[in-house]
Amino acid sequence: MMSSLGSAVARFALIWWVTKLTGSATVLALATSLTFLPKILIAPFAGVIVDRHSRRLIMIISDAFIALASLWLAYLFWKGSMQIWHVYVVMFARAVGNAFYRPASRASFTLLIPKKQYGRLEGLNLTRSGILEVVGPALGALAIAWFPLHSVMLLDVATAALAIGPLLVFAIPQPAVESTSAGKRNSYMSDFMDGLRYIIGWRSLLIFVGVAAVVNFMLASASGLVPMLVYEGFAGDASMLAWFESLFGIGLIGGGLLLSIWGGGRRRMLVVFGGIAGLGGMLLIPAWTPTSMWFVAVAGFGFLGALFAVTQGSISATLRELVDPAKQGRFYSLFSSLMTASVPLGLMVAGAVADRLGMRFWYALAGITLVLAGSAGLVFPVLRRVENEADASPGLARWG
Repeated sequence: MMSSLGSAVARFALIWWVTKLTGSATVLALATSLTFLPKILIAPFAGVIVDRHSRRLIMIISDAFIALASLWLAYLFWKGSMQIWHVYVVMFARAVGNAFYRPASRASFTLLIPKKQYGRLEGLNLTRSGILEVVGPALGALAIAWFPLHSVMLLDVATAALAIGPLLVFAIPQPAVESTSAGKRNSYMSDFMDGLRYIIGWRSLLIFVGVAAVVNFMLASASGLVPMLVYEGFAGDASMLAWFESLFGIGLIGGGLLLSIWGGGRRRMLVVFGGIAGLGGMLLIPAWTPTSMWFVAVAGFGFLGALFAVTQGSISATLRELVDPAKQGRFYSLFSSLMTASVPLGLMVAGAVADRLGMRFWYALAGITLVLAGSAGLVFPVLRRVENEADASPGLARWG
């Protein structure tokens, strides 16, 4: 948590420095897009390394690599020689470190936490994300007001050191390394293709991943276009935008806390698909709410955040329970790559549709799509079967 908070503060300070120095949306967009590339291009192959080697060591090296990038920034700010291209390099380097750290971390928790606690674990993770969404920018603003930028970057280095410390002391369970029938270790490409076949060959898991991608596509586009919804759809200003974003963050924290206490129940598929339908319903509120009743749409965003936490946490807990621990590095890397790629694609499609047919039209389309997707999951057993297959023999379910 401390490492994530330090990173959030440093990221806020860095983005604000770029914004203030250049005043260019293009430069800012390029800096942000560099954080997506490693997740899309490197992450699928990073998963093979995560499954073959010590996940504990990978987390230590990844966190140390990110900390060194921040240390370099601190030195540049201290010397007064900071330039825009340095930001590009560091943003990309941090994303590369995260491409290894995240799948290693997620796969490690699977073996550390009992299965019945997976829902609570994901609830706590989402609560942490909500807190970072609310607290990170506020602390970042205070940090750059009170301290020079090189000190803010050093804060990120210090919190990373705090995160690495426990990893140097405590052991993390490691699954058995997969090998060929002759007892020899598989090649890297063989392991990668094996992970890909594992997902493609498991029909209901593949469908479930596809549904998650559709949900991410719609929600990412809706989230990215909130400023335009406020400006165009409700004729609002920055203060109204703050209300929308704050209520979503508060809802995210509340939903995460609820899931961390409740755990998601025994039949997670009902929670998942019911939650997806509910998310669609919440997107329909700003699509159909009159301008004069903007506060209703704000309240809807609060419930949207809570439902997102419960639904996303239940999806993550289900996947954690389904996937063979020995393949989770590859699975999470491929899954993250797919989810990340859907974000810019969703924003481009949503932007084009909204420019032509209106912002409210896109929110209505996204809402109806999620309502139909969630309803289909509740009606058709094939979409819920993946949970039953996990109870029988995870990883052995196949087409037919």
